[in-house]
Amino acid sequence: MGQTLLEREDALEEVLDWEAGLQALHARIAHRFSRSESRQRVLAYLEGLLGSVERKNGWQLAEYAGDATPDGVQRLLAVYHWDEDQVRDDLQGYVVEHLGDPAGVLVVDETGFLKQGKKSVGVKRQYSGTAGKVENCQIGVFLAYGSRRGAAFLDRDLYLPQEWAADCTRRQEAGVPQDVVFRTKAQLAQGMIARAVGAGVPFAWVTGDTVYGNDRRLRRWLEEQGRCYVLSAGNGSKGPRLYDWGWLPIRPWSEPDRGHWLLVRRSIADPEDLAYYACFGAGDVSLAELARVAGTRWIIEDAFKEAKQEVGLDEYQVRLWVGWHRHITLALLAHAFLAVTRSYAAGGDGKRGYVPGRTHPTDRTRGQTVTMPAAVAAPWQSHSDHPLVWMETAASGPSHAVSLPETPSDPCSTSATVILS
Repeated sequence: MGQTLLEREDALEEVLDWEAGLQALHARIAHRFSRSESRQRVLAYLEGLLGSVERKNGWQLAEYAGDATPDGVQRLLAVYHWDEDQVRDDLQGYVVEHLGDPAGVLVVDETGFLKQGKKSVGVKRQYSGTAGKVENCQIGVFLAYGSRRGAAFLDRDLYLPQEWAADCTRRQEAGVPQDVVFRTKAQLAQGMIARAVGAGVPFAWVTGDTVYGNDRRLRRWLEEQGRCYVLSAGNGSKGPRLYDWGWLPIRPWSEPDRGHWLLVRRSIADPEDLAYYACFGAGDVSLAELARVAGTRWIIEDAFKEAKQEVGLDEYQVRLWVGWHRHITLALLAHAFLAVTRSYAAGGDGKRGYVPGRTHPTDRTRGQTVTMPAAVAAPWQSHSDHPLVWMETAASGPSHAVSLPETPSDPCSTSATVILS
């Protein structure tokens, strides 16, 4: 059946709104490009990343832009004079303007980019969580932002292994800047969090997986900055859908309004499957809040998947340092445009509305109940005969139930029914 006139008008209005939004985003970064040709090239590049291009490599992006060869794409990523870090700053401003919320959460994580050969900057045989094994790959460390309005990336850095950082010949061939030294993934994460703080990004929590939770220096730095965190200190499997949660106050804090906790997640289906989180926050924080922040980490997993499938995050064909950072920055900008567009579509004005949250499949209860520990000195309440530990609460009080939605509209929510004290 053909479209009605009203349907065609609505479709046209949607296309016009999309084009206006992309033009506004391009105008936001245009001043970073001194020549009109490079300004037009970057717009065409963004249009290609957002367009219906099967593989978003140099040749196909060039064809989408109407070019006979990928020379123009290559010049944009390697030759033209522009500062990809300044565009990264524009990306942060764009995300904050449209998705910013004082209750927002910063999420740090890395992803792998499988590569052939030894020439691509930073490539080596190393563990990739993306592949789930040791592969020849590059590793990028990323900072994402989640709020009630949606989720998008704020920052990125390429992890440069020690053998690369110490090899002057390989560094020169790959165009690694002289001031770039070896930094651990946690150090890269700290630098990105510091940049977000310096840019005035509003957030209440920082979360990340074991790579970051096990780094004492990162945790100490966050505490010195007065930044609350829930950082994974141990791995759990991704199979079970239901979890028990428990917490235990640890490490007395000199300030009465701050505290440290050990948060523990246990699979209901497999009581031996445990995950631990080192937590730091306000002294009156609730168990439900810590569990909510821990669950927020999955937004970056979804964001990686979206960015790779929708805007070609991993489809670049560059070997040099500058090319990697330029492509990745523009791909993150395109992904942020999609996140903001979805936010507007969900809420009308993009401010009151937000992208409905998608909890990770392993955290969905599908209408079932997840229990948390109850009263002071009460054992772990479980669906099995395997008690975990004797738990204490940070403050005594009457027990009460808090219900969280099965399909939360807040991307920072977890799906559970919890019992608090």
